[in-house]
Amino acid sequence: MNPDYIFVYGTLRRDTNSEMSHLLAKQAEFVDDATYQGRLFKVDYYPGAVSSNNPNDVVQGEVYLLHRTDVALPLLDQYEEFGPEFPEPNEYIRQKQSVSLKSGRFVTAWVYVYNHPTEGLELVESANFIQQPL
Repeated sequence: MNPDYIFVYGTLRRDTNSEMSHLLAKQAEFVDDATYQGRLFKVDYYPGAVSSNNPNDVVQGEVYLLHRTDVALPLLDQYEEFGPEFPEPNEYIRQKQSVSLKSGRFVTAWVYVYNHPTEGLELVESANFIQQPL
């Protein structure tokens, strides 16, 4: 059975010290800092990442190994308001994406990809939401 990884880039990261980051820490094991080929936007007090074909576009984040996917993903889906019980189109869609670990290894991980137009949203130039002033 293949391991289930998740890439997080915003309020779920360790340095945010948010309630949900603590929940993720209980449901998963930190693997490494990582990047995702995409662009990062400030949606509100939280970010949204979209994929990009430009290899210079990277989103900074972290990868976790989920202990029990059947428990962790429904909790995260609720937090990200992803699923049929939320208004369509969902703000995020959860997709398997290739991410690059700091070690240089690539893994396939779940990523919550922003699912609305980005026109008018502020691009996070640093690609690191933790370093972005609110």
